[in-house]
Amino acid sequence: MTEQLLEAPAPAIRGPLRGLYAGNTRSVVARGLQVIARNNWLIVVTGFFEPVFYLLSMGIGLGALIGTVDFYGVDVPYAAYIAPALMAVSAMNGAVYDSTMNVFFKMNFAKLYQQMLSTSLGPLDVALGEILLALFRGLLYACGFMLVTTLMGLNLSWTAVLAIPAALIIAFGFASFGMAVTSYMKTFQHLDYVYFVMMPMFLLSATFFPIEVYPQGVQWIIQAMPLWHGVDMVRQLTTGLIQPSILLHLLYFAVMIVFGLWFTTARLKALFLR
Repeated sequence: MTEQLLEAPAPAIRGPLRGLYAGNTRSVVARGLQVIARNNWLIVVTGFFEPVFYLLSMGIGLGALIGTVDFYGVDVPYAAYIAPALMAVSAMNGAVYDSTMNVFFKMNFAKLYQQMLSTSLGPLDVALGEILLALFRGLLYACGFMLVTTLMGLNLSWTAVLAIPAALIIAFGFASFGMAVTSYMKTFQHLDYVYFVMMPMFLLSATFFPIEVYPQGVQWIIQAMPLWHGVDMVRQLTTGLIQPSILLHLLYFAVMIVFGLWFTTARLKALFLR
């Protein structure tokens, strides 16, 4: 069945994408969904609970002591303040785990990409397919987390529904870069570098406290991180306090996605189409 999917006919591609893209990304996605349904569904589902536990412990427990937090001049309940941040973190985690650990195994042990690229598929088909699978995981987490926060009354505006596509944009940005970075890794120990970067980004990106609590120099560093842009974007949408800066956040992720796709495609081409 897998071989039939990979060999499925695709439209002829002309122009600069010829040899890079066969227009058959759907085959990569279909294969990945089959694997998730048969073998990996429990791993995908359990990954959703970590941010929910953070929300219950920090938002409800610590929130009872903190009360409210200022966000763009408005006092927001602490649980409603950290809930959108944890949603952004959930989207990041789902995308990063899928585009690093899973991709590392497929690339170095299953030799899956070598098999795919020996068919009519091009490196851009493979890159897009894997990134879309990561987005699927991010979508599951975003929808599940949105359901939880809605039931808890933590979404303060109707614009919170836009937080789901915003979470997908965040996942797209991280997934497109994660796959390219993974292509340089040779051992499982190298994956520790990814988590070494993710943990401080998770703790510092205004997830639990306003960015103003840090010194000015530290604020500039945090604002250069992609997660901070994601957290602030989702938080604006769930609280209804939408600022012009949301356009900057969208532009940041647009650049991240385009560059990440180019980076990943170039790496797959260099590794497997010599």
